Amino acid sequence: LLGAGTCYQQVKQVLHAAVPDRLRGREKETGIIRQFLREHLCQRRPGSLYISGAPGTGKTACLSRVLLDCKDELAGSKTIVLNCMALSSPTGIFPAVAQELGLPGATGRDAVRRLEKRLTAQGPMVLLVLDELDQLESKGQDVLYTLFEWPRLPHSRLVLVGLANALDLTDRGLARLGARLAGSPQLLHFPPYTREQLGAILTDRLGQVAGDPVLDAAALQFCARKVSAVSGDARKALDVCRRAVEVVELEVKNQTLLKPLPGGE
Repeated sequence: LLGAGTCYQQVKQVLHAAVPDRLRGREKETGIIRQFLREHLCQRRPGSLYISGAPGTGKTACLSRVLLDCKDELAGSKTIVLNCMALSSPTGIFPAVAQELGLPGATGRDAVRRLEKRLTAQGPMVLLVLDELDQLESKGQDVLYTLFEWPRLPHSRLVLVGLANALDLTDRGLARLGARLAGSPQLLHFPPYTREQLGAILTDRLGQVAGDPVLDAAALQFCARKVSAVSGDARKALDVCRRAVEVVELEVKNQTLLKPLPGGE
């Protein structure tokens, strides 16, 4: 039973939604992000990238993977990663960025002015990653306009990467930016995972555990088919499988407690 218990623990571990060593079904998107960062940060060219896609389509995982893989290449740049969900209001992004750049105590228009001065002064390139960008939508979209204008300021050293669930944030919120073709954000959309991609992700994760599979191939394909039909959310598929393992684990524990196996195993 000890061996089985350890096996279940390992299976649950690989089914967690952590950033894996490789992202199945997102090779193209990972390549685009890597290329964007190299072209802009390594060649000191300011710019912006807008990544959209529904929850669980791998946006944050892909970007995190690229940042880990390119750590040495980006060592000469200052990287700031902020989750906009943690802010109390859209304008809270300015003091948050100011603090990361060593400008504490700056608020309101003063924060914006000091940040723009800092980002156009001499120094290393700055990579600003804003996850949950949807949270910065405001009346008149002033916050988003201000942020996406920063890479276009004369002598700017900012590279901005925004991640959002909304597909049409740039259409609705950044229409004025899109209208000016030169320097408008590069767009990258993450479509929902297909049944085949979800099946490959689950098989890949479970293949990391030695021994007989806890979940059989048919069950994995069933899960992939159901989740792809509803959302294409990889986190949901991993969660369903993890819960299934917990149910089996509990049944085995109860069975062993109530009816000891022959031979005292």
